Amino acid sequence: MAAPIARGRFAPSPTGPLHMGSLVAALGSWIMARRARGEWRVRIEDVDRLREVDGAADAQLATLRALGFVADGAVLVQSTRNARYAAVLDTLLARGEAFVCHCSRTDLSATGGLHVGPCRARARRPDPAIRLRVPSGTRIGFDDAIRGPQEQQVDTEVGDFVLRRADGFWAYQLAVVVDDGDQGITDVVRGADLLDSTARQILLQRVLGLPTPRYAHLPLLLDSTGRKLSKSADAPPVDARDPMPALQFAWRVLGQQPLEDRTPGDFLLRALDGFRLDRVPRQDVTIAAMHYPSHARDA
Repeated sequence: MAAPIARGRFAPSPTGPLHMGSLVAALGSWIMARRARGEWRVRIEDVDRLREVDGAADAQLATLRALGFVADGAVLVQSTRNARYAAVLDTLLARGEAFVCHCSRTDLSATGGLHVGPCRARARRPDPAIRLRVPSGTRIGFDDAIRGPQEQQVDTEVGDFVLRRADGFWAYQLAVVVDDGDQGITDVVRGADLLDSTARQILLQRVLGLPTPRYAHLPLLLDSTGRKLSKSADAPPVDARDPMPALQFAWRVLGQQPLEDRTPGDFLLRALDGFRLDRVPRQDVTIAAMHYPSHARDA
């Protein structure tokens, strides 16, 4: 039987314009998928509708095209997949692997916000959450291609985690695992802010009988205060009208030697040949100033 094709993905949330931190993830995931002679998919992760900005998804996709990124297949949009997530959740509930949780933050205060063991709810809530039941002693380990061996004691460090939130929105952990499984994703290349979520996702993959992708967590781009760039009010959007400074800067954040190509197409072709995984920083990258693109010199 032939081995499954390598397949990576870039999955932005439509909370605003494409910014430099997201571009680092897009570039890293695209390069690693193409170097494996695999496919590169794009997915819009809009399960949290409260944070969504009107028109942001279309603007992000337009910027990606201007930067030379061409996705394989149709763009998957999470908000169109409610029925699929509900079916998976119903299966977990029927098997007793998920449960309805009425706990409030006050109920969980004694355990530092974690739901561990029997439910502590003092009263039934009109809109409860649904959690995955994490068995006692659950320890998940994996080898990250950039940050090396990782391990998490999920039952005591995370506890029974949410699959559907009390406000009715799907939790990221459920949506991303179902989507990666349905899309046949073999390689997850993303920012290191999601490193802590990986053990939970691997556990859920095992519960659902899904294969576990390979993982690589790229360095985050931090502002001068140490805050993740996407959460900074000053996070500069990528200028689709002048894409080369952004691409060159993202390339340097990934620890690579500078490239001087004049068009995105030429740049991406040379990036495929020149990329070295062992040069990607294992630590996050702080920029010294927020004035894009001049801060590229300070990375």
